[in-house]
Amino acid sequence: MGPRAAAEMFISSHPESRKVRAELYGSLAATGKGHLTDKAIRDVLSSHGIEAEILWFPDVEKPFHPNALTLTAIEGPAGSETYYSVGGGKVIREGEEQSDVPQPYDDEHVGSMTRLLRYCDENGYQIWETAIEAEGEGILDYMAEVWDAMKESIRRGLEAEGVLPGGLHLQRKACQAYAKSKDFTGSLGNAAQAFAYSLAVSEENAGGGRIVTAPTCGSCGVLPGVLYHLMKEYEIPEIRVLRALLTAGMVGNIVKANGSISGAEVGCQGEVGVACAMAGAAAAQLTGGTIRQIEYAAEMGLEHHLGLTCDPLMGLVQIPCIERNAMACMRAIDHASFALMGDGRHKISFDDVVEVMMETGHALPSLYRETSMGGLARIHEL
Repeated sequence: MGPRAAAEMFISSHPESRKVRAELYGSLAATGKGHLTDKAIRDVLSSHGIEAEILWFPDVEKPFHPNALTLTAIEGPAGSETYYSVGGGKVIREGEEQSDVPQPYDDEHVGSMTRLLRYCDENGYQIWETAIEAEGEGILDYMAEVWDAMKESIRRGLEAEGVLPGGLHLQRKACQAYAKSKDFTGSLGNAAQAFAYSLAVSEENAGGGRIVTAPTCGSCGVLPGVLYHLMKEYEIPEIRVLRALLTAGMVGNIVKANGSISGAEVGCQGEVGVACAMAGAAAAQLTGGTIRQIEYAAEMGLEHHLGLTCDPLMGLVQIPCIERNAMACMRAIDHASFALMGDGRHKISFDDVVEVMMETGHALPSLYRETSMGGLARIHEL
């Protein structure tokens, strides 16, 4: 998504280009083919009649962010721009400081979880109401579009069978998992269905299907799996699901503003870990939690994924990514249950965990931050 957006940005600034050289650096180059990065760039450029030349530099890392892309017009008026894909489809052009890019709700009231909870207390708000106040009621219409896209990805994923594209020859499992879940009873059956929903969305992502970044493509199965399962299990009205999506978005925005959701920067803790936090918060809200129980569920989602590496086999968002989404889906539900058993008081705050997650991610060797050069990816090569 990031490289596609960067290519569109470049064309808007250099519309008369006839041939463009794309240079991919760091993690963007190391896992680019597995993430279909070259295809995304070529698709955008070719749709404007522009020829693409793509070069890969996996061993060269730009200082601002490990996901870097330089686009240069080599036929037509001269021009060159460097872009950074910082997670969830967000792109920053070189020369723009992070603070120059608008951050949703990043102000003195709700720029951190601590301030958000205080703001909710002062106004008698639930967390989702702060998003309504900032965005207006129309944000619910957008959440309805998001939820429809999530449900559609579940439907397609549960129907699809066969081998996912790429060199791993990995069979889709969601269809069979859902069929088997029908024979299970009690809590085992409920868990299996949620598991299948999450697999369905993650397999759609791995197959190049349409999904919702939540907060990233690689972690897209966690939140819809949790929400769809709870909606069906407890017959929850759809409007409450839309409000839970707003709460999940608030959690993700806080991490994005104060930490990172980029696997290339902090490992999978920033992707699946944040997705688990978002889903845990949404689940706690849907099951009647207070704002502090919601924060507790989110805190556990991130805390218990600290140090999680990003080491995809062959650079594909398949192993271990797909199973991680399904496992995080179940953990998010468990975190919400655990939070609701208490009154929401706990020792480690969500903001504390975001800070530690960033420290941990930066301490991880680059081998374990979406380069496919270490961890499980390396074992597979051996």
